[in-house]
This record gives sequence, structure tokens and C-alpha cells, in this order.
Amino acid sequence: MLTASKIHHVAIIVSDYQRSKRFYTETLGLEIIAEAYRAERQSYKLDLKVGDGQLEVFSFPETPARLTRPEACGLRHLAFSVKDVPAFIEGLRARGVPVEDMRIDEYTGKKFTFFRDPDDLPLEVYEE
Repeated sequence: MLTASKIHHVAIIVSDYQRSKRFYTETLGLEIIAEAYRAERQSYKLDLKVGDGQLEVFSFPETPARLTRPEACGLRHLAFSVKDVPAFIEGLRARGVPVEDMRIDEYTGKKFTFFRDPDDLPLEVYEE
């Protein structure tokens, strides 16, 4: 039987590499593992540490905009585990990031909320 044991990484494509790099490192506090510019593709690749996994951030020239909302088939949103959802919300708002009001998961009783990255990718923080 084939079994995946965990997610190794999630990859996203951004429209403005420097803006997104600042957002994910300075606003969300993710640590840079590696960063490379691939001249032949006019593309950056940024590897960020998220727990035991990674977030890969790519840039390409003239990327199309996201066409659908989370209810469409495909990736719905990217969720990060955090210890203190209210404090995280406060920190995001202090940095000028619009954040939805906190919710409580009706099945787990855990706190969570949604916000968006600079390219309108839906992101979630969920209580550990």
C-alpha cells in the first residue's frame, strides 16, 4: 500500500517577488531556508521553513491572476498552525493586513481566521 507520511512542501506563484518575500518573512515571520534567482527563467525561488515542511515561493514574468475563489476545484486555502490566534490576528492588523474576525471551529472548538497574501491567495491561521 502506498502511504504519504506528511506534506513536504506547498508551492505558490506570486506576481511581485519582493513584496511577497517581505510579506511571508517579515509579516508572517517565516524563516528563509534558501533563495535563488534562475536567470534563464527570469524567476526567483524562495524556500521558507514552516514547521517540519516548507513553503516554496516562485515568481515568473507575466503570471495570470487567480481566476477563481476558494469554492472552485483545486487549492482552497493554505493554513498555518499558530499557538495564539487572537495575538496573531492583532499582529497582522498592526502590520496593516486585513483579517476576518476570529471564528471557532464547530467540530474541534479551535480558533481560526482567514486573511489574504499580496496576490489575494486565501490564507488561514488555525489554533494548534
